[in-house]
Amino acid sequence: MTKRSDMCINRRDLMKAGAAAAAVAAVGGLNYTPVGAQEAKKVTLIQGIQNDQFYISMACGAQAAADERGIELTLQDGEKWDASIQTSLLNAVVQSEPDAILIAPNDRVAMISPLKDAKDAGIAVFTVDTFIEDDSVALANIASDNVLGGKMAADSLAALIGETGKVYVSNTIAGTSTTDQRAQGFEEQIATYPNIDYVGMDYNNNDPTTAASQTSAQLQANPDLAGVFGTNLFSAQGAAAAVKDAGKTGEIKIVGFDAGPQQVADLNAGVVDSLIAQHPYDIGYQAVNLAADYLIDGTEPAEKVYTTGYSVVTRDNIGDPEIARYLYVSDCSEIPAGAGASPEAVASPAA
Repeated sequence: MTKRSDMCINRRDLMKAGAAAAAVAAVGGLNYTPVGAQEAKKVTLIQGIQNDQFYISMACGAQAAADERGIELTLQDGEKWDASIQTSLLNAVVQSEPDAILIAPNDRVAMISPLKDAKDAGIAVFTVDTFIEDDSVALANIASDNVLGGKMAADSLAALIGETGKVYVSNTIAGTSTTDQRAQGFEEQIATYPNIDYVGMDYNNNDPTTAASQTSAQLQANPDLAGVFGTNLFSAQGAAAAVKDAGKTGEIKIVGFDAGPQQVADLNAGVVDSLIAQHPYDIGYQAVNLAADYLIDGTEPAEKVYTTGYSVVTRDNIGDPEIARYLYVSDCSEIPAGAGASPEAVASPAA
């Protein structure tokens, strides 16, 4: 049985948030078609997992673009990050015959076959956030440059620890394209610091309790640990909890990936020292616009990969409106007035 997201989308607030984005789209690289120009096309966004502020923020951007372009958008998500659950959900969505599917694949290999089936059924496929290892299936992937994000995390952590000491990575699930790339970028960049000792990485199965336990074990094995990088929201939350329980808040520096409410609270409390915030609203906004171009105008994406940016969030800059706009939300009504999509969300192919 499929489960629709219980996220409440306030259409009036979304229209306000999308007003600024509409002006951007009108002058950008996309072929903008106004609301009402044609019969509404049906698009389903299958988020990576339910109740995750990253995907909620992405859905807000997707809905804003859908309202602008006259797209009928449906949201779906799985109750946990699991390829078998997502496959069942995807199969049910295919039966509903949408014109396009936007999906954050839970596994870059396991989701290839079911997404091929969706394509063979005549449905346009776009991947968002994560991707699959067969670029013939999706028309485009819209995501952050996660290797770059990992490198930024390494530089941020290196600066926090004075470019010396031991560092550790708390990662989520092996085979998840985004977090594997973040770890890759971190490992490549941290190796450029001669006085930093990388002690390794653990997979926590996307569970903050497991991440906390693994980080505690690392603290016992390396009592002089200087820093931790958490590759996603739950990894950073678990690492922060372990450091706090060890009474080493402020002594051990933590860089987290993503900027959900709990991570922001940890940042403000001094438990986490820096956050690498993605721009999920922009991902959703751009993905729907690319789908609309294809469905309404017949324009295929010019690129296979489109990337959105990052913002490094610290206690010093968190009050800056240009930073605050990228903090993740639990409901679209929480998006700052006038924030909308950034200019890069209109047309930003990967370099």
